[in-house]
Amino acid sequence: MKTVNEVSKLTGVSIRTLQYYDQIGLLKPAEYTESGYRLYDDAALEKMQQILLFKELEFPLKDIKDIINRSDFDKTKALEQQIELLELKKEHIENLLNLCKYLKVRGVRKLDFTAFDSSKLDEYARKAKEQWGQTPAYKEYAEKSKNWTKEYESGLMADFTKLFEEFGTMKEMDPASKEVQSQVKRVQDFITENMYTCTNDILYGLGTGYVGGGELTENIEKMGGKGTAEFIFRAIKIYCGRPD
Repeated sequence: MKTVNEVSKLTGVSIRTLQYYDQIGLLKPAEYTESGYRLYDDAALEKMQQILLFKELEFPLKDIKDIINRSDFDKTKALEQQIELLELKKEHIENLLNLCKYLKVRGVRKLDFTAFDSSKLDEYARKAKEQWGQTPAYKEYAEKSKNWTKEYESGLMADFTKLFEEFGTMKEMDPASKEVQSQVKRVQDFITENMYTCTNDILYGLGTGYVGGGELTENIEKMGGKGTAEFIFRAIKIYCGRPD
C-alpha cells in the first residue's frame, strides 16, 4: 500500500489532483486509514497509469472516467497504446537531441526543421481518440471540429488564450466578485459554444488541471503572469460551489 504522498512522488501527479480524482470517483484509494488518510494498492496504481495515458491523449477527465469504467474496457489495448505513444515520444526527443548535438559541433548554419515535426504524435493521438472516443463530450467536440481549418483553429485558440490573459489583469480582485465570476462564465460559455458542453463538473475538472503543474500551468502563467492559474482555480471553485 502507498500513501497519497508516495503516489504523488511516484506518478508526478499533485496531491491536490489525487484528492480531486477521489472526489469525482475517477481514482478511489483502495482504503482509508482510521485517520482518513488515503492508501493505494497496485490495482489503483494500474488505473492511475491508464488515466495518465488518456491525459496524454488530451481526453477530458469526465471522458476518461467513462472509458476506464466501461465493462468492455480493454486494459491490454490501453497498455499497447501507451507503449507506442512513448516510443513515438522517444523518437521525437532523439531527433531533437541529435539536432542539438549537430548544432553544438557545427554551429547554427544547418537550417533543418524536421526534428520539430510532431505530426506522428498528432496522428497517433487522433487515431487513438477515434478508437476510444465514444463519450458524449468527445462526440460533440468531434462533430464541431470536423470542418475546422488550421486558420480557424488558430483563431479560436487565440480567442481562448485572450480569456486567460484577461484573468491575469484581475488577479488583485476578489475571485468571488461579479467581474471575475463573469469571466469564469465566459470561459465556460466559450468551451460550450466551440468545443463541448462544459458542465460545472467538467469546468471544475479543467480548473484542477490548470493548477496541476506541468506545461498547462506554465502556459497559463505565461498568458496571465505568475499566480494566474491558482487565481482562476479559486474563481472556478466559487463559481461551481465547491468548498476549499
